[in-house]
Amino acid sequence: MDSIFDNILLIVVFFPLLAALIIFLLPEDAKATIRRLALLFSLVPLLLTLVMWTSYDRFNAGMQFEVFHTWFPAIGSNFHMGIDGISLTMFLLTTILTPLAILASFSIENRVKTYMALFLLMETAMLGLFASLDLMIFFVFWEFGLVPMYFLIKIWGGADREYASFKFIIYTMAGSLGLLLSIQIIGVSTGTFNILELYDVWVNLPPGGTLPNIGLSVDTVKTIAFWAFFIAFAIKVPIWPFHTWLPDAHTQAPTAGSMVLAGVLLKLGAYGFLRLVIPLFPEQAHLAAGILATLGMLSIVMGGYAAFGQWDFKRLVAYSSVNHMGFVVLGLAVFAYSYGLEGRTAALSNDAIMAANGAVFQMFNHGLSAAAMFFMVGVIYERAHTRDLKRFGGLWGIVPVFGAILIFSSMASLGLPGLNGFVSEFMVVRGSWNVFTVQLAISMLGLLMTGAYILKAIGETLHGPIKEEWLGLKDMTFREHLVIWPLMALMLSLGIWPQWVVVFINDTMTKILG
Repeated sequence: MDSIFDNILLIVVFFPLLAALIIFLLPEDAKATIRRLALLFSLVPLLLTLVMWTSYDRFNAGMQFEVFHTWFPAIGSNFHMGIDGISLTMFLLTTILTPLAILASFSIENRVKTYMALFLLMETAMLGLFASLDLMIFFVFWEFGLVPMYFLIKIWGGADREYASFKFIIYTMAGSLGLLLSIQIIGVSTGTFNILELYDVWVNLPPGGTLPNIGLSVDTVKTIAFWAFFIAFAIKVPIWPFHTWLPDAHTQAPTAGSMVLAGVLLKLGAYGFLRLVIPLFPEQAHLAAGILATLGMLSIVMGGYAAFGQWDFKRLVAYSSVNHMGFVVLGLAVFAYSYGLEGRTAALSNDAIMAANGAVFQMFNHGLSAAAMFFMVGVIYERAHTRDLKRFGGLWGIVPVFGAILIFSSMASLGLPGLNGFVSEFMVVRGSWNVFTVQLAISMLGLLMTGAYILKAIGETLHGPIKEEWLGLKDMTFREHLVIWPLMALMLSLGIWPQWVVVFINDTMTKILG
């Protein structure tokens, strides 16, 4: 039993991979068995994550459940994994959304075996990245996660799936080229890819000197590597103006693909800023914090205005992700400004902890609300076979349960007090107030537009005269309720009592910044 507990992190990360292999060995025509087994297998990482959640030592708040094995000693890279309060929160988000996405996919009839296997493969990639403590391992999982989503969009996507999948892979891989080159330079010059060691070795290389084994200027290479890391993760978040791949990918992806893409995959970019960009390049991140805050502000404002201009319901929700992730970026900017500042005051540290807590909590909250919104769009699309808001109207009188749940999910996305989105956005605003006042003030225009596009979506869909073509629509099924109710329960519980998640984030952030 002790051995299992010692390796619980490995089991959580790689069990979905094993499950995918089992699913792939089943006969293609056993669709019902494949669906049920995929759902059952996806619940195992969730249960084990809950075990880690209850066993996590908050007083330590550092890396726990660590696994270390010699992998490639010739280049200084080893198989090193571990999680802290930030990683653990992302583990919980990933293991909650994956089974819900699989359950939402029970209506898929085409190549079910491959579809379910790809989802399980993607879960391993996402969990592996959140747990990676070696740069090479991080990059392997970073790239590995692109493949399942590419095929999910390309095979099971909408009419323009070829274009959307190609754009998705090209954008993200373009950012990965600079990331890989920078990782190689860091490893060659320091002799290690261990992230925890690099926090000391790489960060404390003497300014003005030359890099060992390379002979290049420390300052120049650090600056170039910083921007390479910055752009790679900015594309993934995505931060405006690197966001243009996102609406196409979301619009063409199957419903469950959009749930995971918005719920977890976008968070990989923000996690990269937290785990790598800011701690490995504190001076450069401090100097660029104003740029990051401005880009976050533009994401909030431009994402809000772009969402308001959409008439495709799914595209509207896609642009809302740019809007909401802008708050994450704003919180990260405060963290970057404070982390790289020598002799920072206690007040600034407290603001940075508040903003960083809000950023990570917003990652978690947006994962829930975005998954709920994309699922609700999928529910109505399966019945009406259109997402055109101009064609809807009066649906509340036809499918009242769907209407009530859509309003609840929309209010959580809007940031209504009492629901989860309000808490995290308020934390970011509070933490940013004294650091980036101008950017924060302009961001309020985006917050105004959040209300505008949410009310537009609700009004065009549910209100107005009932249209005859929708009179035959059926309300939500039992399976659809099983998908949405856990998300609703989480959004409500985190709005009323956010501490059950925030304490884990706060303990780690206080350890980092305290």
